Amino acid sequence: MSWPAYLDLHASGELVRRAAEAVEALRSCTICPRNCRVDRLENRAKVCATGRRARVSSYFPHFGEEDCLRGFNGSGTIFFSFCNLKCVFCQNHDTSQAGEGDEVDAERLAAMMLELQAAGCHNINFVTPEHVVPQLLEALPIAVERGLRLPLVYNTSSYDSMESLRWLDGVVDLYMPDFKVWTKESAIRYLKAKDYPEVARRIVAEMHRQVGPLVVDDNGLARRGVLVRHLVMPGLVDESEQIFRFLREEISPDTYVNVMGQYHPDHRAMDYPEIARPPTDDELRDARRRFRAAGLSRIDTRDRRRLVVYLSD
Repeated sequence: MSWPAYLDLHASGELVRRAAEAVEALRSCTICPRNCRVDRLENRAKVCATGRRARVSSYFPHFGEEDCLRGFNGSGTIFFSFCNLKCVFCQNHDTSQAGEGDEVDAERLAAMMLELQAAGCHNINFVTPEHVVPQLLEALPIAVERGLRLPLVYNTSSYDSMESLRWLDGVVDLYMPDFKVWTKESAIRYLKAKDYPEVARRIVAEMHRQVGPLVVDDNGLARRGVLVRHLVMPGLVDESEQIFRFLREEISPDTYVNVMGQYHPDHRAMDYPEIARPPTDDELRDARRRFRAAGLSRIDTRDRRRLVVYLSD
């Protein structure tokens, strides 16, 4: 297999075929688990507020990602606007809910990838791409024809469809799913998506089937695999433990996890008293203990706010 993975698919013509299939699926959209079935080719939109074209809020070399992604030259992040979740605590709500940004066609999206490669970035990092997989795939062959050779990072909330992951199989080298909550009750209350936990379990398993545990090269840069993010939330450490146990027992004891401690009440979180505060120091320590007790060991604690202080060995 070539690296990045999509080079083989492009050479065979399969990448162009999948892109066409994915774009056609916009006609009755089931690109994500919302299954809105609106005709996005006619620029109609529903939950994700995105029609025929993707909207991009920003793109730049990002030095705030995990070390294995940012390296020395940054991760080439492309932040898509809007989202198929409605998290009440979203810390990027100006982008995910208000939709700040500009619509881009396939040519422009491809040009962004190439600009980030020219800037020396180590990868192309698609952030919140769940609702724009067809647009992403439509742009990729254009970028490859013009010289794109960087690995792709699929940086997702984990609210994806299996159909999207089928299109991405052999395209994405690095999956970075964010596993948010474990119970239906929390998913309904905080994400406004009651099926989120079962969807997240299903898609993380499929991502691992495709690319396996995280592999880094001699320079410490990620080459292939799954990197899971989990944000420790106030009062929900029991759910953190359930997520850790699932990753150990159902995915792999080698699963690499970034246990993040930077939660703070944002967006509409103050309307939910139980999460209207940061996690306590004891909760953060407890999350680390439960991570170890679950049988996991590959943990990222490079949190510039709190975890690196309170959860180090």
